[in-house]
Amino acid sequence: MKCNKNNDIEIIKLNKTYFDDKKNKVTALKNISLKVKKGSMLALLGPNGAGKSTLINILAGIVNKTSGDVFINGNNFELEERAAKQSIGVVPQELVIDPYFTPKETLEFQAGYYGIKKSNRITMQILRNLKLEDKAEAYVRHLSGGMKRRLMIAKAMVHSPQVLILDEPTAGVDVSLRELLWQNIKDLNKKGVTILITTHYLEEAEALCEDVAIINKGEIVINGNIKKLVKKIDKKILKVYSEKLKNLPSGLKNIGFKKHNSNEISIDYKPSRNSIDELINEVVKYNIKVKDISIKDTTLEDLFKEITR
Repeated sequence: MKCNKNNDIEIIKLNKTYFDDKKNKVTALKNISLKVKKGSMLALLGPNGAGKSTLINILAGIVNKTSGDVFINGNNFELEERAAKQSIGVVPQELVIDPYFTPKETLEFQAGYYGIKKSNRITMQILRNLKLEDKAEAYVRHLSGGMKRRLMIAKAMVHSPQVLILDEPTAGVDVSLRELLWQNIKDLNKKGVTILITTHYLEEAEALCEDVAIINKGEIVINGNIKKLVKKIDKKILKVYSEKLKNLPSGLKNIGFKKHNSNEISIDYKPSRNSIDELINEVVKYNIKVKDISIKDTTLEDLFKEITR
């Protein structure tokens, strides 16, 4: 079976089953099919136990599939395992780095594992790209948490893979460091690296990726462009800020308005059925003086809840 040359990751009818301690058959992945376009960033989302880690471990060559086909950068993982592994870099959630090495030594050893000749190594270039050049000779144990995260990405890039998989890249990282990591990831993508990210931070997936695949109970339940998928959810929230309001008129209650405090009411509505003008006119009809309004659009979080509910 051949894959599409426009995809850096192509998974076709992938299955993984195993037997638990009680000899019961467990299906971890069921007929998974997924395509990740060259140069794109895709977010792989799903609740705990959905199958994300199993899928990533198969892509990384750590877990054997039961059936199906996996292609990395056009290489069939089963028939061209070495070439497939050379095409992919995996950044695990755990920090797997020796605290007594320097970042430079860490990357040099990692390059050696891949059989890269010293003359062909790009250690300092990678450290520069991830803003670690000034820490090249410092011991890893003296690096901050954010620097260690960046060093993990650097380790995965020593063999210049076309595909990078990031498993919860910003877990436990504060907001400022998260934004720096986001920029590092975007910079790699701009250089042509195809990136697959798993994350529990849905705003992170929405900020970084154009495409999303949601896995639930071992199956891909939705896959596509984030903006297009989110638009399909027929739901928005209108908030109306008014002068002091003692009681919410029953007419507004009946159409779905809720009172949050003396100055704020809101309604969840379907744009396909109601317009903003209609809803505001309903409010004004009860002599409520509107000071301001806000509209909350549907987000990836709404989509995720809708799918995994």
